[in-house]
Amino acid sequence: MSARKNDLCNQIYQLKITLRGSKPPIWRRVLVPGRATLYQLHWIIQMAMGWTNSHLHQFIIGGEYYSEPSPFDFEQVVDERKFKLCELIPFEKARFVYEYDFGDSWQHVILVEKIIPPEPGARYPRCIKGKRACPPEDVGGVWGYEEMLAALKDSSHPEHEMYVEWIGDDFDPEEFDLEWVNDDLSELKI
Repeated sequence: MSARKNDLCNQIYQLKITLRGSKPPIWRRVLVPGRATLYQLHWIIQMAMGWTNSHLHQFIIGGEYYSEPSPFDFEQVVDERKFKLCELIPFEKARFVYEYDFGDSWQHVILVEKIIPPEPGARYPRCIKGKRACPPEDVGGVWGYEEMLAALKDSSHPEHEMYVEWIGDDFDPEEFDLEWVNDDLSELKI
C-alpha cells in the first residue's frame, strides 16, 4: 500500500449520507475511520439511518458493484469485505451510492465532505448530525413512504387504519435521535 493510502487509512472520513429522493431530505453525517471496509461501512449506514439489515445491499463506486458475494448473484460483484474506504475513495468531495433493499430501492448518495485527522481520545464511528426519521422497512421505497405519511395525516384516508396498526399513531417523520444512533454505533469495533 502506498504511503498516501496508508495515511488515508489512519484518517477520519466525514460522510454525508442522504436518502435519494426524500423530500424533505433524510440524511446523516458520520465520522468513519478510513480503514473501515465497505462491509463495516454497510453496518455503519444501517445503524445511522435506522435500517434493520433485513435486505440485500450494494455499493456502486466508479461503475463497480461491491457487496457480499453469493452463489445466487445475477451479476458478479466485488467482495466488499476486502476493500477499505481509504483504498477506494482517496479524495474529498467524492460521491458514491449505497443501495439497500433492491425491491424498495433505497438509494443513498454518500458524499465525502472531509478527510480529517482523528481527534485524540475520540471513538469512531460516530454520527454527528442527522435529519428526519428513517422510513420503515418494506414501505415501498420513497413513493411508498410518502403515501404512508399522507395516510397517517388523514384519518379519512382508506389506508389510515392499516398504517396506524402497522407503524403506530406516534410515528414522527421529523424525529432523529442522535444519542440512540451513537449508542448503536458504539458497539462497532473498527
